[in-house]
Amino acid sequence: MAIRTGRRFARAGYEAGHVPEPESGEDWIGRGSWTVAVEPIPVGTMGDMEQYPQEWRQYEPIQPKGFDWRGLFRRLWAPIAAIGAFLAKFGVVLLKFKFLFSMFVSAAVYVWIGGWWFGIGLVVLLFVHEMGHVLEAKRQGLPVSAPLFVPFMGALITLREMPHNAWREAKLAIAGPLLGSAAALAIYAVGVAYHSNSLRALAFLGFFINLFNLLPVVPLDGGRVTAALHPALWLVGFLALLGLVIWKPNPILIIILLFSASELWRRWKMRRHPEMQEYYRVEPRQRLIIGVLYFGLAILLVLGMHATHVPRNF
Repeated sequence: MAIRTGRRFARAGYEAGHVPEPESGEDWIGRGSWTVAVEPIPVGTMGDMEQYPQEWRQYEPIQPKGFDWRGLFRRLWAPIAAIGAFLAKFGVVLLKFKFLFSMFVSAAVYVWIGGWWFGIGLVVLLFVHEMGHVLEAKRQGLPVSAPLFVPFMGALITLREMPHNAWREAKLAIAGPLLGSAAALAIYAVGVAYHSNSLRALAFLGFFINLFNLLPVVPLDGGRVTAALHPALWLVGFLALLGLVIWKPNPILIIILLFSASELWRRWKMRRHPEMQEYYRVEPRQRLIIGVLYFGLAILLVLGMHATHVPRNF
């Protein structure tokens, strides 16, 4: 069969009038800027090419082509430009709805890891926990943001203004575990009513999350609660967290440990500042209330974990 030179040779012959037009039933196929027959003319039937006119003997050597970087850039540029235009137009709207966006992303990650019941249930537990903080912040008249979800790190809220003293900070901190534990308890009750091990396992996770948050180390809730009891408890919590990291190394625990060390050092340097001393001055009655809530909730959460523990092979 003719190679590309033969096909162009056939095309040139047709245009010059030396090759008859194909009979009815034969097809012509467009290839770029020129047309060839479906069945190319065998090169061997053309004889000596020197006997034909020069325009018949057009030759274009076949050469390997390098990688088309420009073409690749043109293909990639279109979606990049489209994404840029979308962010330029709707970026402000996305920032306003970062709560919903972060919730969706976290739910998708958790669903991918553990399935629908695990992903959706975990996001609901985190949301209820954070709403405890939000409700207490609003009760104190503090400007507070909507919860922001961070995959593998849980969720958080931001305050534009800190509580006026350690007593108010402790109430703000304990509100999250209290409401979050109540949500886990409700899930456990439904799991018992419907004999669902999946719901019992989800309740176990809720109890564990809230118990972990009670660890007396800043920036966890427990560190802010124990500020109203005695700042010395921060050192106990830091050493406990350090031991946990050494025993069971985990990237999330290491990140929390680093934040804790930084915050502990900052508060230690400011311990003799008059404003800080006034901030941590708590009445005995308030200290008693926080102590009962803190240690009582921790005990109940341990009992809840024991009641909801489900073997791995259920």
